[in-house]
Amino acid sequence: MVFFWLAFTPALLPRSAIFQALVAAVAALGGYGLGALLGWVVRSCGGRLTGHPRRVAWQVTGLIAVIGTVLTLWAYLRWENHLRDLVGVPHLGVGAALLTLVLAALLFVVFLAIARVIKTAGRALSRALSRVLPARVAVVVGGVVVALLVNVLVTDVAGNRLLRSLDSTFMVINDEFSADIAAPTSRHLSGGPRSTEAWDDLGRQGRVFITNAPSREQIAGFTDGPARQPVRAYVGVGADHEVDLRQEATRAVRELELAGGFDRAVINVATGTGRGWINENQTQALEYMWGGDTATVSMQYSYLPSWLSFLVDEDRSREAGRLLFNAVYARWSELPAGERPKLVVSGESLGSFGGESAFSGHQDLALRTDGALFVGPTNNNTLWRRYTAARDAGTPEVLPVFDRGEMVRFADRPEDWDVPTAAWPDTRIGYLQHANDPITWWDWSLAWHKPDWLREPRGRAVSPSIRWIPGITMLQLGADQMVANDVPPGQGHQFGQEPVYAWAKILPPPGWTTADTTRLAPVVETSVGSSLE
Repeated sequence: MVFFWLAFTPALLPRSAIFQALVAAVAALGGYGLGALLGWVVRSCGGRLTGHPRRVAWQVTGLIAVIGTVLTLWAYLRWENHLRDLVGVPHLGVGAALLTLVLAALLFVVFLAIARVIKTAGRALSRALSRVLPARVAVVVGGVVVALLVNVLVTDVAGNRLLRSLDSTFMVINDEFSADIAAPTSRHLSGGPRSTEAWDDLGRQGRVFITNAPSREQIAGFTDGPARQPVRAYVGVGADHEVDLRQEATRAVRELELAGGFDRAVINVATGTGRGWINENQTQALEYMWGGDTATVSMQYSYLPSWLSFLVDEDRSREAGRLLFNAVYARWSELPAGERPKLVVSGESLGSFGGESAFSGHQDLALRTDGALFVGPTNNNTLWRRYTAARDAGTPEVLPVFDRGEMVRFADRPEDWDVPTAAWPDTRIGYLQHANDPITWWDWSLAWHKPDWLREPRGRAVSPSIRWIPGITMLQLGADQMVANDVPPGQGHQFGQEPVYAWAKILPPPGWTTADTTRLAPVVETSVGSSLE
């Protein structure tokens, strides 16, 4: 009961009834298991309730359960609706809270039934083993053997079968959207006249990325002057669905060169998410800002969605980011020093994780690039973790200042990029993150360690009522990751036009002003909003 109640305390984001019910059911099952263990210990020491005291204990427990649950739901609605006000989503009603309660109870019963089936199997095996082994040894061996069998069934049998099924499903999705839209006619786009990559081989997200490239006329409408067709070079996994990252990186550089990317003012090496998605807000911000005199290059390293790719393709994301940048950098280095474009790296979410991986630290970034923008970093981002841990004393974990902001800066809102203690040199490295983004703040250590962001004053749009609860907070933020994109721009894992303001600080073209940034943001919003999805 206590664990069940604690699951309704505030977390980072509003959750739907099903996700809240799932958290509550899993928490209740954990509490049940702990209670069963403590009961077993007490009974082993001779403690046992029987007769009238046992009936009274159950009656008191039942009364506490009813009163406690009513109070918990009342408090939950207050906490949840306050959080929804902070995030900017509609309130939750009593009906939704009651639905959550019913769903949680049903899920708990299902989980408990599964646990009891496993427990029964363990007991049966222990009894069989007790014929040849001492009773206590038989209990331990039986429990271990059943645990191993369950692990094999879940991970190797059911898990692999599920993964194969998902793999086939997302493979089909990756092949969608090939015949519906014609290949581009511009020689500056992959799949076009100069490209050596077949349109059908770019993958769904690759075709979406190429199709959404703004035209020279669209950009000229913003600049009110000359503009160029931006270069977009992209390599997919191909029709055979075999992923050879080194070969893809080589092909991506060839695509970039054939499209004229090395003749542009800026080259943006963008690492995508698992299925190859590139955030248009990031890409178009640079393209409009620089009058189309840009080239963006990327490649697909998986056709699984980010969350699944993170579980099974994490190393592939890191390798893709490293190989792509190194291949582009090698060709870029061959150009005469005075003719090299500005070279930047970017990525969002899992893409930021991969994009970081090409570098050993900020000095390496400064040596080999002209800037970087990493949006919505994951908690596994190596450099992000290093800079956050080594932040200047007195600065919060959700908005750290590293080395006085002289090279690396963090921002939750556009105004956060300006750090008054130091000037920002030519090479600027920026992390755009939200205080209530569970993708950034979830980590296994939440189960046993209170993070600094819950020790320090709460960040923007984070409920002041949130508290760290061992085990529970980890479950809550795990569920929050599933709804991190179901919030308005500027909250959770939704960044809207914030990359426009970020690039305006990290890599502004000559003569660029704050007024230009303010004027560009709605243009990008309209352009991205009307893009083909």
